[in-house]
Amino acid sequence: MMISLRYPSLCIIAIFGVTSLADAQQTRPIALYDFNEDGGDTLRDVSGVGNPLDLKVENSAAIRRVKGAIVVQSNALITSLRPAKKLIDAIKKSNSISIEAWLRSANDSQAGPSRIVSISADPSNRNVTLGQDKDFYDVRLRTTGTDRNGLPSTNSPKRSLQTKLSHVVFVRDAGGTTTIYVDGKQVARGKASGNFSNWDGSYRLALANEMTKDRPWIGELHRVAIYDQALARQEVERLFAAGVETLYAFPPQAGVANFPSQTFNIHVAPLLAKHCLECHDSAIRSGGLDLSRKLAAFSGGDSGKVIEPGNSGDSLLWDLISSDEMPKGRAPLSPSEKATLRKWLDSGAEWSVELIDPAIYKHAVHSGDIWLQRLTIAEYIETVRGTVGVDIAKEARELLPPDMRADGFNNTSYNLGVDLKHVEAYGKLAAIIVERMDVLKFAARFSKSTKLSTDDTMREHVASMGKWLLRGPLDERDVNNFSGIATTVASAGGDFKQAMTYVIEAMLQSPRFIYRIEDQRGGGAVRPVGSYELASRLSYILWGASPDEELMRAADSGELSERGKVEEQVRRMLNDSRTVERSLQFVSQWLDLERLDNLRPDSKKFPDWDAQLAADMRAETLAYFREVAWIQNRPLSDLLNAQFTFATPQLAKHYGFEPTGTTISRYDVSKVPGRGGLLTQASVLTVGGDGASMVSRGLFVLHDLLRGTINAPPPCVNTTPPPTKAGLTQRGIAEARIADVNCGVCHVRFEPLAFGLEKFDGVGAYHERDIYGNVLRDDGELLFPGEAKAVPYASSAELMDLLAASERVRESLTWKVTQFALGRPLDAADAPEIARIHITAQKDGGTYTSLVTAIVMSDLVQLIRTEKQE
Repeated sequence: MMISLRYPSLCIIAIFGVTSLADAQQTRPIALYDFNEDGGDTLRDVSGVGNPLDLKVENSAAIRRVKGAIVVQSNALITSLRPAKKLIDAIKKSNSISIEAWLRSANDSQAGPSRIVSISADPSNRNVTLGQDKDFYDVRLRTTGTDRNGLPSTNSPKRSLQTKLSHVVFVRDAGGTTTIYVDGKQVARGKASGNFSNWDGSYRLALANEMTKDRPWIGELHRVAIYDQALARQEVERLFAAGVETLYAFPPQAGVANFPSQTFNIHVAPLLAKHCLECHDSAIRSGGLDLSRKLAAFSGGDSGKVIEPGNSGDSLLWDLISSDEMPKGRAPLSPSEKATLRKWLDSGAEWSVELIDPAIYKHAVHSGDIWLQRLTIAEYIETVRGTVGVDIAKEARELLPPDMRADGFNNTSYNLGVDLKHVEAYGKLAAIIVERMDVLKFAARFSKSTKLSTDDTMREHVASMGKWLLRGPLDERDVNNFSGIATTVASAGGDFKQAMTYVIEAMLQSPRFIYRIEDQRGGGAVRPVGSYELASRLSYILWGASPDEELMRAADSGELSERGKVEEQVRRMLNDSRTVERSLQFVSQWLDLERLDNLRPDSKKFPDWDAQLAADMRAETLAYFREVAWIQNRPLSDLLNAQFTFATPQLAKHYGFEPTGTTISRYDVSKVPGRGGLLTQASVLTVGGDGASMVSRGLFVLHDLLRGTINAPPPCVNTTPPPTKAGLTQRGIAEARIADVNCGVCHVRFEPLAFGLEKFDGVGAYHERDIYGNVLRDDGELLFPGEAKAVPYASSAELMDLLAASERVRESLTWKVTQFALGRPLDAADAPEIARIHITAQKDGGTYTSLVTAIVMSDLVQLIRTEKQE
């Protein structure tokens, strides 16, 4: 009997409820420090219980303040100015205590133990101390059953302390049982019998050190709470799930910008970058004014000082902007932008960054936060292949609308929408997939039962199969929905195979299959990502595919909550060929190699062009990347000047090489004029169009290699390029634009970047003269974003060497790979962590593998910022 039961396409997005930190917290702390002060050396007790036990920082230079956290950088002492009487009295009365901290240790070598939270007098006398002893937590608690130093202590296991944002809770109940929790899980249990009647009422509360300043702790504190009750396991789990409401905070690193003021960094710097730096940066300095750096900005320009801290009325900057005289030739600032600028000036004009880098402020802070992301076509194909073993590539590419490019990549989350064509395509594809599957064999992976029942056996079967297909456990509603399909089949007289077919088909159309969905509940808090969500993040970043059985097993066991275990999984995954293929997807999207499929150069000008030559150009670049990044494992910056390439016989002839072999072959180009490095490959050079436009090529170098920004030309400007002719080359046309008072301020930033490429025509062939007999040049100047002076180069080879040696280029590659990995635009809130990723990757060689490892182990992947309910 055949039952017609096509399950309708499901494109319903689940809306999750939001749990705030306050909702999660059932037991109120008697001292609470959330580090949300705007500055100063006082840390406020915001518990609201009794007289506040505020803390003072003795050495302000030893810490760095970030909204929602303090970063302890060196030997510091943060202590109450009076005895912690309200804590001591309450804890003695209840005979119970809990200490909760969200923290990140700077390293796992601190010992002593280093004091994180302590009520004590000196290294040998204390009431209680939460400390770090290398890679584990040590809690010393004084009772009538322990000594004055709180010994014997309660210790967490070795390697339970990891250098990531962690939630640590110590609990001692009235019966004397002690427990340590890390990230919501119990890791240690002990006994501290007796009571607290011997606690010393004169001891003060201290953070990050002993009172004698000889047990310093280095790291970040995001929240510290002390309770006079024993937190139950469920309360600890709720507190961990709620996360910590804070921006990312990071220890200072050499070469990493400091971001202590969120007001300037998030509101004022983007405004200056958007409206002012086009004319007033270190390179242009119109009117002698540079607004990109603090010292230069406060020094003023040819008209004198432009910023008067605390007084917008006397600030020339405000006069020019409020009157709409500036920005010149551009749209004026909006009323809200003007209000922000005026408030900043009147409040003292605090300036907290060394250099305003416009690229950091291209997108609004947290505009790219995502909890739901549709699979790209490539990811969908690999997910189907990985989960059910069916190759659906041909049909998927034919039926699904193409993924459109946005912000330089095809996997940008905000551009991955779903329309009716997607819905219809997913339905058709699901039907094709189940037709090609051995449904019974697949179903047998999850249960030995082949009985079409309506009892718990079927529900368990559905739950197990669903966890694999949908990349995580099903909730009760999902189990009911999918097992309900089997019930419908049974009631219609169908058999087990039909039921499984329809269940699988429905799962393949589920939002949880088509999208990567993460739990965004948390009221804006930051918390570690869940194990199954982390498994998906790792697999889609590294493979562009769903988690395999080993990764799902690690998620099941809880291993992915341990940094060391995650690192083991990453090393394993990097040895999989899918990681190489994923990296080639990055290169293809970064360089927009797909445009070669639709490139149609003028056949009269380029008679040798055909589709095969375009395919060969693409193959050259992918083979080149594979050789540099994987076979030779060289730094990614070597892509700019490696002295070899790959070419088919047709492409070799196009380049003027003597063809070797019948397929793609490697060529040494160390002695070939002009060739050597990514920018000299035809796949990239064709970005300039038939005319080898300096504008298009220069913008490519600026945007995709130097991470520079440039505003679009005013709408009244004619952007049609003039043609070359005898006596006028593309360079000559560019130099005329640069000399033009109306155009030069922008064009000087990017067109000279392409001067070294003038000898390459629109399809990447090399010439010493153009078709008019004009001599072509490849010397020029390279102006790096943020720098005041350009660096000269005498040839394209020197240009490639300058780019390969540039820290700006290396940083840009880090930003590009990170953006592709996350599938979203990056912003100022991400910048400190990206800087941290960059430093880690460069220390490990600057290779592709070191970079993606640093990315997946970073807070951008390991943590989740939950949705803030307005």
